[in-house]
Amino acid sequence: MGSLTSVQKAILIGSLLGDGTLRRQGNRLNALFEVNHAYKHKAYVDWKWQHFSEYVLTPPKARNGKGSRIAYRFTTRSLPLFTAYYDWLYINGRKMVPFDMTLNPFSLAVWFMDDGTRIRSAYYLNTQQFSIEEQKILQALLLKTFGLESNLNRDKTYFRIRISTESSTKMQEIIEPYVLPCMKYKLANDPVTTELKNEILSLSR
Repeated sequence: MGSLTSVQKAILIGSLLGDGTLRRQGNRLNALFEVNHAYKHKAYVDWKWQHFSEYVLTPPKARNGKGSRIAYRFTTRSLPLFTAYYDWLYINGRKMVPFDMTLNPFSLAVWFMDDGTRIRSAYYLNTQQFSIEEQKILQALLLKTFGLESNLNRDKTYFRIRISTESSTKMQEIIEPYVLPCMKYKLANDPVTTELKNEILSLSR
């Protein structure tokens, strides 16, 4: 197989900073890319599948998840081009943030659509899966690449990235052109729907 296009790379990187997964199945040498979201995000999963369909044998399908959760997912074939990213981003099967990670506006938007939210006047990126050191790498990357200032916000026993109020307007300007219509609700600041947003976010995990 050939290499990924710039669009595919941006979607892959944004997804892997969010809910996306690379994994090796059984004893297979190569890795696959898995996209798995709540069924409410069917349009979003279908959009990702359209961009990776050349590497997918079976279109996205719904399946029962934990409890009453209904997931909607697809996986690619196990291929060397995904193995290269697996070897870059995973250590002993754990997803991590390498020092040479890069971002562009499109990958930042995908990251936000995957795992971001807005609460009042600030944007949050739910980076709890990463270590404090890795989150600091991401903070430095956001500042260097986009001029976005942030801090680590405690979410129960873990931390996540909170974009400063002063930088939130800039972040919206950067990502809004790339945010899909089905995910525009994440850009809204409607106190009535904040609880619903958080519920949907928790279902996508």
